[in-house]
Amino acid sequence: MPRFRFFILLLLLLPALAWAQQPGGAPRPGPQPTKPVAKGTPVELLKGAGELVGVTTPEGVKIRKVLGNVAFKQGDTFLYCDSAYQYIDRNEIEAFSNVRVVQNDTVTITGDKGYYNGNLRTARMVGNVVMRDPRMTLTTPTLNYDLNRKTATYFETGHLTDPQNTLDSQQGFYDTNSKVFVFKRDVHLVSIDAKNQRTDLNNDTLTYNTISKIAYFDGPTRIRGQQGNLYAEKGNYNTVTRVSDFQKSAKIDTPNYLLGGDRLVYDEGRLYGEAAGHVTLISKKDNITLRGDFGRHWRALGRTKLYGGRPVVRNISGKDTLYMAADTLLSVESRPGTPNVRQVLYAYPKARIFKANLQGRCDSLTYDRQDSIIYLNRDPVLWQVHTQMVADSMQIRQKRGKVDQMRLYANSFVINQDTLLNFNQMKGRNIMAYFRGGQIGRIDVLGNAESIAYALDGDTVVTGMNKGVSATMTMRFADNKLQKITMLGNPDANFIPPHEIKEPDTRLKGYRWRNDERPTRRQVLGKQFDDRPPRRKPAAKKKSTRAKRPAKKTTRGAPSASSRKPPA
Repeated sequence: MPRFRFFILLLLLLPALAWAQQPGGAPRPGPQPTKPVAKGTPVELLKGAGELVGVTTPEGVKIRKVLGNVAFKQGDTFLYCDSAYQYIDRNEIEAFSNVRVVQNDTVTITGDKGYYNGNLRTARMVGNVVMRDPRMTLTTPTLNYDLNRKTATYFETGHLTDPQNTLDSQQGFYDTNSKVFVFKRDVHLVSIDAKNQRTDLNNDTLTYNTISKIAYFDGPTRIRGQQGNLYAEKGNYNTVTRVSDFQKSAKIDTPNYLLGGDRLVYDEGRLYGEAAGHVTLISKKDNITLRGDFGRHWRALGRTKLYGGRPVVRNISGKDTLYMAADTLLSVESRPGTPNVRQVLYAYPKARIFKANLQGRCDSLTYDRQDSIIYLNRDPVLWQVHTQMVADSMQIRQKRGKVDQMRLYANSFVINQDTLLNFNQMKGRNIMAYFRGGQIGRIDVLGNAESIAYALDGDTVVTGMNKGVSATMTMRFADNKLQKITMLGNPDANFIPPHEIKEPDTRLKGYRWRNDERPTRRQVLGKQFDDRPPRRKPAAKKKSTRAKRPAKKTTRGAPSASSRKPPA
């Protein structure tokens, strides 16, 4: 009866056991982590080899020759080849032809010849070496692999490929645990994005994460792309997002401009970059340099914005240099596909101008670099040697790098100080000033013209004052001194002798001498173009090497030793 019950129970359990063994049955346990191989564990020759030959050398070294369908195993590592020498006492293997090392079913290394040390758990592959794991493929003439640390090293040319990139270098190190590669000497990274746009990176030391696809570098690095070239000495480059984060001597170089800074983040996909610390933008076409503390660059829009630390723009033309500063500088340049965009520079607020013979200030400024015209808006003031000009708005027109004309619009007022510190004045609706050789040659007052002009004798004595009103007026200068006044359109003028000149007669309505607001070179250039020599630290006083003599002790009131006479 008990045997019958056992038989019935077995019949009931057989279907369940069969179902559990099928692929769709109960879940099987996943692969268990392999235990570390104990030091000195012998390498095991697997069954199936074609021929075994045992040899003992005259030195007493035992060698096992294995021919055909060779397979060895040690822990989680398998070694396959066509033939091999197994050094049993040394626990080493020398493998030949179609050599293949497989570790934990994830890393596979193939080559023409291999050396395996079972005690050290190291493999050296020679000839047409190919290393593969799920994320990359590496080819190199020679490869050393540490199976305990799971690290690979090569000292000859290596070529790595993954779905997005290829990498070449003379030396390399790969950690299969962290999936991080370190490349050295003549490193060349080629990245091709989904739009088939190619980017080349060259340097001497590069760390590449095969999971994140980010390349890290520390040393001079150049990245060449279709939209321009990048240079830096430290940072990283994401080969997937094509975002560069440069942290030392960073530069973007395009056919039209050069943008650099202490740190630069640039997105090639969006054609957008941000720079910080000693930011410099150089326009190659018109020799203009912009400097500031921070910058933002929209390559697709052709715009660059500098701010922080009072950014400054420098325009060099021949021997003349023009500086302009403001809280913010905005440069508009040509963008991809639109080469004929007018190049304009905007400076705001608190714009300042400095040139050897011209200074100015206003709240906002526009510089048309194509026509060399500077537009000044909102309370503009200009100083040219001893002449001050104000109006509601102004224009400075340049020719061959020098001031050619100044146009003053609405409520225009010009003041010229003579050698005796008197103030010649002219005002009107609009004023045109013409220059010759960098100096004022003529001033035309157009509409509601008024003037005050002092007559001098030999630049030393005031002989009187001319005061006039007319529709238009022309004043001619020589060496920045007023020489002649011509009034047209119902002129009304009178001459006042020196003894009859009264203080109210010396000022036109709206007069305001603002020379204390005149910007200096140092105020405009600030720290951005600080050309002052660095301060030298005072030299430390050298300590005397001579030993100090002990001070002579004397008793107050007692004669010194030299004054005492010896006893008779």
